[in-house]
Amino acid sequence: MMHRFMNGLARLMAILGGIVLTALVILTCVSVLGRGINTFLHWTPVETIMPALSRWLLDAGVGPVWGDYELVEAGVAFAIFAFIPLCQITAGHATVDIFTARLPKRANRVIQMVVDIVFAAVLILIAWRIYAGMESKMQNNETTFLLQFPIWWSYLVSLIGAVVAAIVGVYMAVVRIAELLTMRTIIPAAEVDH
Repeated sequence: MMHRFMNGLARLMAILGGIVLTALVILTCVSVLGRGINTFLHWTPVETIMPALSRWLLDAGVGPVWGDYELVEAGVAFAIFAFIPLCQITAGHATVDIFTARLPKRANRVIQMVVDIVFAAVLILIAWRIYAGMESKMQNNETTFLLQFPIWWSYLVSLIGAVVAAIVGVYMAVVRIAELLTMRTIIPAAEVDH
């Protein structure tokens, strides 16, 4: 029951992260295209041959998306944290098992448990520091340069992802402890063929 909930939460976050990342890719493409068209419309031959069309398009606002960098910066931070829970719960992180492949099963369980405990602690630390940073930005009323939206908004969406990642990380640490104590596999580690 708990695993189904955590797995669903991790998948939901990954879907949200995917939606945000897709939107950011589209935003970036539109901005780059707009910047390219704007440059083309300022090109002397175009201004000479089609001055009215060139001026009309420029006056209509053809150009890069205003504040695209600020939006991408905030969105990518959220997307990164949104993907961590699914990667953690599916044991999808990159591993190097050159030395551990020959160790006994119990030793590998201990190693996996220690790694998951440390990872959970790091995720908690990251969430805590993002929260502290968000509080600081709120108190100072800092805003982005171009769009002038409060910077703490970016911290908030990242904090949501970081908290979910920390919760899933703690869950996985508890699962690995239980696996070591019972010598039962509750959640299998990822099997990768090379």
